[in-house]
Amino acid sequence: MFGGKEKNGNAVKSTSSSSLGALNTLVEGTIVEGQVNAKSDIRIDGMIRGTLTCEGKVIIGATGFVEGQIKCNSAVIQGRFEGTLNVDDLLNVRQTAKINGEITTGKLIVEAGAIFNVTCKMGPQASANGKQTERKSTGQQATRVKAS
Repeated sequence: MFGGKEKNGNAVKSTSSSSLGALNTLVEGTIVEGQVNAKSDIRIDGMIRGTLTCEGKVIIGATGFVEGQIKCNSAVIQGRFEGTLNVDDLLNVRQTAKINGEITTGKLIVEAGAIFNVTCKMGPQASANGKQTERKSTGQQATRVKAS
């Protein structure tokens, strides 16, 4: 009656025509442990403990917390993150964010008020001469160190 089976009795597979513009959401109070893979953007207002791989944007909301590893195209962090973060393009750290760990990103924005205790590598992921700029940060004061 509702498309569960065709007239001949065979099961009908329901498929989405496109995941463009789709947003996965992990709501506050939800805890996920293990590996999460997302083809479209994902917003986390709950908690992930493990590995998150996303082909789009990762948004950690003000109540969100991720402990582990994230690999994504871009990210906006308003909540807490602890671990290793690999962002291909832009990482936007909002003033309510609390971040501890290691970061590799193409571009970086850190708003005043954010807690940003990280080791950060910026620039092309695979440079021709194997050198990248590394920035070590304690709080909001950063010193520049050239990687060997």
